[in-house]
Amino acid sequence: MAMMNNLPSVARCDVNDCFYNRESNCHAPAINIGGEHPNCDTFIPTANHIGRMEQGMVGACHVHLCKWNTDLTCQASNIVVAHHNLHADCETFTPAK
Repeated sequence: MAMMNNLPSVARCDVNDCFYNRESNCHAPAINIGGEHPNCDTFIPTANHIGRMEQGMVGACHVHLCKWNTDLTCQASNIVVAHHNLHADCETFTPAK
């Protein structure tokens, strides 16, 4: 459980039709961010929502082109998730130089 303290939180999620979203906050235990595109792989579209109240964390990031990614772990202090087309994206994504 000690590692959870070092994971960045999901500061805000604007994807209200996700199972893990309650009142614009992510309540997934840990989300994963996708491969070539910074999509939230944990996004589950539904009208039902989770009852868990703890804030969501970023478990893994597979976007190797993001400046915040080190060894598949997000180094940002927190992230924001928002709609992009028909899925959810990490808006904190910043291309690596």
